[in-house]
Amino acid sequence: MEFGVISDIHANRVALDAVLADMPPVDGLLCAGDVVGYGPSPAECVDVLLERDVPTVMGNHDRAVARDTGFRFNDMARAGVRYSREHLEDRHIEWLGHLPDERRECDGYVKLVHGHPDDPDHYTRPHEFAPNLLRGEAVLIMGHTHVQHTAEFAEGVVMNPGSVGQPRDGDPRAAYALLDMDSGAVEERRVEYDIEQVQQKIREAGLPERLATRLAKGE
Repeated sequence: MEFGVISDIHANRVALDAVLADMPPVDGLLCAGDVVGYGPSPAECVDVLLERDVPTVMGNHDRAVARDTGFRFNDMARAGVRYSREHLEDRHIEWLGHLPDERRECDGYVKLVHGHPDDPDHYTRPHEFAPNLLRGEAVLIMGHTHVQHTAEFAEGVVMNPGSVGQPRDGDPRAAYALLDMDSGAVEERRVEYDIEQVQQKIREAGLPERLATRLAKGE
């Protein structure tokens, strides 16, 4: 079986559509959180995951929108949370509010978290990827950093598929990964999308200009 792995969509429907169009046929999708926040299309992105019944964990932006909480948010992040809350229906917010911090899929073969197995808000950078993060699963999937990275150990695989909607590794292309459940192999993938279209949507939404400009730089 093969799964498409996504994370940190951040209300960027244009990037999400590009990723789904680029993705080869898979048996399902897995999402490591932060469906909303920052971007101009929160409801549309939630609807895509709802329609596909995608196993998803709660990101810090998802939590902030659903529960009206903050996470050391700067002005850009706070603006994105406010915008999402204003443009989501009750059913969207209810779905976000019921997302778990952790979930195991494929009979425990895969564990999904957003930030870290012990702290959903911790940014687990690539240099922190280590076998002690694995707690019996063969594959640990994390998001949060917006940095695509995979590390293979004798104990299993630790991976971050990168960010669909707001990459921060210097590559502005949308990021995702393919996970082969039989071999444990991970294929990191990038896909171009219409960044200018999203920038225009951000400006029309009245969101901070920095949210538009950073997309072109992958930061």
